[in-house]
Amino acid sequence: MDFPTPQMIDVNGVTLEVFSAGSGTPLVLCHGWPEHAYSWRYQIQPLVEAGYHVIVPNQRGYGNSSRPEAVTDYDIEHLTGDLMALLDHFGYQQAAFVGHDWGAIVVWNLAMMHRDRVSAVANLSVPFMQRGASEWVGFWEQMLGGDFYIVHFNRQPGVADEIFAGNTKQLLNNLYRTNQWLYPPVDLGPGMNMINMATSPALADGMPGDPLMSEADMQVFLDAFAISGFTGGINWYRNFSRNWQIIGAYEQKIHQPTLMIYGNYDMVPKSDNLEEFVDDLSVHSFPCGHWIQQERPQDTNRVLLQWLGEKYPA
Repeated sequence: MDFPTPQMIDVNGVTLEVFSAGSGTPLVLCHGWPEHAYSWRYQIQPLVEAGYHVIVPNQRGYGNSSRPEAVTDYDIEHLTGDLMALLDHFGYQQAAFVGHDWGAIVVWNLAMMHRDRVSAVANLSVPFMQRGASEWVGFWEQMLGGDFYIVHFNRQPGVADEIFAGNTKQLLNNLYRTNQWLYPPVDLGPGMNMINMATSPALADGMPGDPLMSEADMQVFLDAFAISGFTGGINWYRNFSRNWQIIGAYEQKIHQPTLMIYGNYDMVPKSDNLEEFVDDLSVHSFPCGHWIQQERPQDTNRVLLQWLGEKYPA
């Protein structure tokens, strides 16, 4: 099937560009950074054929969706509120949610903050983030330094946004790679790795590894970021400290049936204690990197459909 035609839907004070297909049991797919609803292109048709109404938003800050000015408009209350309002728009009390990367962070928090409206949770790459004694950005700054990308996004607002917008093709071409673990690691030099990745003349033809997608698929992402820029998506990161405060009011436990899919070569580390925070957990790992559902679409669909059939049948 072709990728669905978008609808512009007003929710929670913003307008979201939403791609949906099928009818039946609702299932919402939540993309990460720096991505787009199109990241789920391999999952939509199999899920529709299995009997699900598949709803795939470009979340606030992405594509043709709204890009509010205030940084705090991208905190976890707003991001989860958008998804709840999206359910309201379609007339659903509950749904299952699937997240990748930042989308997974949103879905983990959604399951805690709106427990009665989340039937099941499937997350890729990013496990549940334990809320420690100190807020995350300061902790990462202490442990990893000021050039760690999330710290840089917070401590040097606007810098990465502008550089990424001016070097989008090189940035995405170097981020969207697979099989890079088969090659010696690249020394990106001093400074913030992603900025170096976006600007280094030595990397103009691509990092080691294979391109994740065709040029035609890449153009979808390039066109989207030409519209949106990067500030909206990066503003999600600029709310990590605020989110740490917000979620302190909620039980740090996932009670819904949960599927976790890891990539064995992902830069995001696996959790060694996820079962302490999740009551009903299934875990799978694939021999891939970070872009799990795009690198291993058939494996992702097989595991997801099997789990959905058991925990959230259409």
